[in-house]
Amino acid sequence: MEILGWIGSVLLAFCGLPQAIESWKTKSSAGLTWGLLAMWFAGEIFTFIYILPKMDLPLLFNYTANIIFLAIIIYFKLCPKK
Repeated sequence: MEILGWIGSVLLAFCGLPQAIESWKTKSSAGLTWGLLAMWFAGEIFTFIYILPKMDLPLLFNYTANIIFLAIIIYFKLCPKK
């Protein structure tokens, strides 16, 4: 069961990677709404805080990776380059 947790966490963690790469390449996250980004960010942070004391490594990996990718996306939403 542990391996299933890791596989699921890795797959979910990297769902944000393609958008982070696209935002990095285009230097913009113009196609994403603030509603999506705000709810995604709040969900990631609140869930990370919830699982932190449990030290569930697959989930901690998942949420840490998502927060990093989301930070890149939000950065280019706030500071698009022309």
